[in-house]
Amino acid sequence: MDYRTVLTTCTYCGCGCGFYLEVLDGQIIDTIPCKTSPVNQGKLCIKGWNVHEFIQSPNRLTTPLVRKDGGLVEATWDEALEYTVSRLRAIKDSSGSDSIAFLSSAKVTNEENYLLQKFARAAVGTNNVDHCARL
Repeated sequence: MDYRTVLTTCTYCGCGCGFYLEVLDGQIIDTIPCKTSPVNQGKLCIKGWNVHEFIQSPNRLTTPLVRKDGGLVEATWDEALEYTVSRLRAIKDSSGSDSIAFLSSAKVTNEENYLLQKFARAAVGTNNVDHCARL
């Protein structure tokens, strides 16, 4: 039996609460708040306490999906990215940049959220960017 804890930062909002993930035989089994974290001082909200649950969810997507013949089918990353680029380009050409909007996630880092808004503004040319985290 291999047990360890891994110090990390919560991905649900911008607060940056610290906690440990309990790992047993390579599987994340629980969350423990970090008492020395200056942000949360050993406390967690309900999302933080349960953050480990989505990691190994059987409903979690592990490969890209594209819509074909009215249904979603698995695709390679290259195929999914090429499809996305071609659709964004077609929408921008036919309806303009402001017809496109981006919604980011609380389950990615601040740096990744920054990259998405930078892509939206610099590459696509829209300010239509929102984020799902609500404190």
